Amino acid sequence: MSQQPVRAIFAIPGDLATPTGGYAYDRRVLALLGEYGIDARLLTLPGSFPRPGAEDLAITRQALCAVSPDDVLLIDGLAWGAMPVEIAGALGAKIVALCHHPLGLESGLSKSQADALIANETKTLGLAAKVIVTSATTRATLIAQFAVAPGNIVVAEPGTDPAPRAIGGGGESLNILAVGSIVPRKGYDLLVEALAGLQDFAWRLRIVGALDRAPACVEALRAQIAAAGLEERIALGGAADAELNALYHRADLFVSSSRYEGYGMVLTEAMARSLPIIASTGGAAADTLPDGAGLKVAPNDTPALGQALRRALSDSALRAQLANAASAAALRLPTWNDAANIIAHTLRAVADGDSK
Repeated sequence: MSQQPVRAIFAIPGDLATPTGGYAYDRRVLALLGEYGIDARLLTLPGSFPRPGAEDLAITRQALCAVSPDDVLLIDGLAWGAMPVEIAGALGAKIVALCHHPLGLESGLSKSQADALIANETKTLGLAAKVIVTSATTRATLIAQFAVAPGNIVVAEPGTDPAPRAIGGGGESLNILAVGSIVPRKGYDLLVEALAGLQDFAWRLRIVGALDRAPACVEALRAQIAAAGLEERIALGGAADAELNALYHRADLFVSSSRYEGYGMVLTEAMARSLPIIASTGGAAADTLPDGAGLKVAPNDTPALGQALRRALSDSALRAQLANAASAAALRLPTWNDAANIIAHTLRAVADGDSK
């Protein structure tokens, strides 16, 4: 494989600073690719993806078609999965798609919306020279449901930064932390419903996530919290990095009630901080959180989630056991350099015309 410098154009829709796991992955990889011989340059696409209008599609077509055919085009799946085939097919052979999780498997879609996205993403993924995914689970999904050839898929799991061990809140009320954009897929409605039945315990929940991704979901969640009389105990909203780090540090318990995860970066972030974890097993989360490193429940199973919460809230010894298991599991997590190295190798192979 050639060791000549490779230029890659990383096309990402919207604001790269958006506080989601997918954008965090893109930021970290973009910052590190230069260390592996890739001249990576950001190309910002309209933020309306995955539901672009005609004007934004025209802007997208012009921007992508202006990329030199000598460059490798790395395109985030938020755009590539929703890209019209007539645009995707005009971009040449040096395409690498980055699929965090398939768009058609997002929660809250109608059947017709999901079917349309799955059909389109099946076509666009088939046009890419390589497809990078963030977990073995997503790889298996793309093979089984999107007809992607196994040899065209590369797994580059997100990295995890070392972090100090959480010390907890130190008070009578336990601090529960949940992190992720407030969208239907994250299952916060299930978490609130489960906690509504546990008001005899002393706890407070902070949900940290973007509020602008699904406004109707945010409104419904606030109404659910108010109806349960939990406004004094549940807070939700975004947080700057420093504040989020402080929230992790003062947390006593981490919970992910997500219906589906392409990887689940927040789980590894909680593991790095030696937090006891409760997590649903939707998508890749079942593998991201090793057995024994947390309490696992099936997705969409509110009674099971409530039972796991009851166990954790009532048993300090169990929380300590889970925290120690999470700490041990964190030692085996990949780094961001591991991810960047894999992606750089893939980009170089596509630049060289190597399909193996």
